[in-house]
Amino acid sequence: MRRLMVLAVLMGTLQMGAQNNEALVKHFEAYAKQMRLQGDVQGVINAMTHLNVLAPSEARKDTLAYIYMTEGQYVQALNTIGIDKKIDDSDIAVEVKAMSLKAVKQPQRALEHFDEMFKRQPSAPLAYELAELNLQLQNVDAALTHINYGLANAKPDMKWTFYEQQQPYQVDLKSAFMYLNALQVYQKDRKNNLDAAMDILDSTLKNAPNFNMVQLTKNQLLRQKQAMQAQAAEPKQ
Repeated sequence: MRRLMVLAVLMGTLQMGAQNNEALVKHFEAYAKQMRLQGDVQGVINAMTHLNVLAPSEARKDTLAYIYMTEGQYVQALNTIGIDKKIDDSDIAVEVKAMSLKAVKQPQRALEHFDEMFKRQPSAPLAYELAELNLQLQNVDAALTHINYGLANAKPDMKWTFYEQQQPYQVDLKSAFMYLNALQVYQKDRKNNLDAAMDILDSTLKNAPNFNMVQLTKNQLLRQKQAMQAQAAEPKQ
């Protein structure tokens, strides 16, 4: 008889706990909705964090990580979602890992996630990301593959933003790929491909005269060429 009473109390406690948990989930779902309406991103993050504790799911975790990423909180995004590649990662999870790892300067780790994004849905903007990362990692042949894809598939209305100036500016994506092509040619043979790389930069400037990064790179290569010429002209000892 006593055992039956204890069991009844335990079942009642579990039922009350489940009801309380369900009520909390509904509360934070409503709270998250209201924070979105108010444009309070930190409020949404707080609500999603509570929901992920009360009723964890991959979808909620992915959403929370995505919000962190869009707010520039890349470390928090990665701490939420992890950094390893998983076969069953959602498209959102792959994007968060790729963009966040790139932002925290982990190009090798970012590359595998960008590769996965490109496999799932290839596009010229993704090809640019892949080409740029491969150039950072000195993978010149892989970079050229993505550059060629981008040059063939970049549409006239596609733009790319550069931030080396105080005021960010945009150029058409095809010109951005031409710039990467010049870098790839130069990296392939830094001594013998200087002129070829500068020729591509000149062509890029004709297409996009406001492309400041191209002008800066051309000036650097020109100084390097002049230094090489001066060294070659020095009398032999």
